[in-house]
Amino acid sequence: MRQAQCYERYCEAALHYAQYKILDDGTWFAEIDGFQGLWGNGPTVESCRKDLLEALEDWLMLKLADGDRIPAIDGMEIKDVGRVRHLAPYEG
Repeated sequence: MRQAQCYERYCEAALHYAQYKILDDGTWFAEIDGFQGLWGNGPTVESCRKDLLEALEDWLMLKLADGDRIPAIDGMEIKDVGRVRHLAPYEG
């Protein structure tokens, strides 16, 4: 499986755990439990989801650059092995 497909699969799995709520100003807000500091916002639930996905992609790159642990999702884990990053089965 190509690396881009692996990241896409991980991101889609993570989005299944997103929690959405409508704010007092009528906009939508979403976050994913376990992904500290990650959130999305938009005028519609669809735009909120898109914003959350873009933020997730940026969040992952920042976590990898900083050497931080990335949460496992549905048995998938993104590991940083030197300069090679890959999706691997979660080993607990």
